Amino acid sequence: MAKKYIKLLKSIIPPDSWKLPVIVLSGIFAGLFAYSFYISKAPSYLSDKPETCVNCHIMAPQYATWSHSAHREVTNCNDCHVPHNNIFNKYYFKAKDGLRHATMFTLRLEPQVIFIHEAGQKVVQNNCIRCHTDKITDSKMLALTQGYHQYRTERQCWECHRETPHGRVNSLSSVPNSKVPLPESPVPEWINRLTKN
Repeated sequence: MAKKYIKLLKSIIPPDSWKLPVIVLSGIFAGLFAYSFYISKAPSYLSDKPETCVNCHIMAPQYATWSHSAHREVTNCNDCHVPHNNIFNKYYFKAKDGLRHATMFTLRLEPQVIFIHEAGQKVVQNNCIRCHTDKITDSKMLALTQGYHQYRTERQCWECHRETPHGRVNSLSSVPNSKVPLPESPVPEWINRLTKN
């Protein structure tokens, strides 16, 4: 049995003449991976900071309209746009949605005006209900009309609350005088100092 594993191990290890090219190629791929991780600001996507969403310049109108809404006092982007049923689903959804966004932005497939994807609509609807259950099940409102509760719960919240929390997002002109935080430069400070001389 041990001889079988040793034979398998020997078949995987490259011959001596291949070792240097394999080490060099492995180093290049590791460097490219580390550079991509750094330049894409990948660690920032693990946080819940709203500024992370403007890493992609195309999200500036969404950030600006949110920052002028009442929601900014109590929520951030992930409170509405990411599932909260468990931690695994939260990060799985963030990764899946993030990869879709990164692919679209990299290949320049993003539309001029961004609309929420179907999976995202379900998440936002569930989060509206999660935070505003008391409004949906308010006994005074239910007493007003028969079937009112069913009418309120079978529709998307934004069918009535269209401008919550983003307002009419067509461009930055939808929120004049808004200030959007610019993403930090990925260029290290020591390189900036060298180029200024």
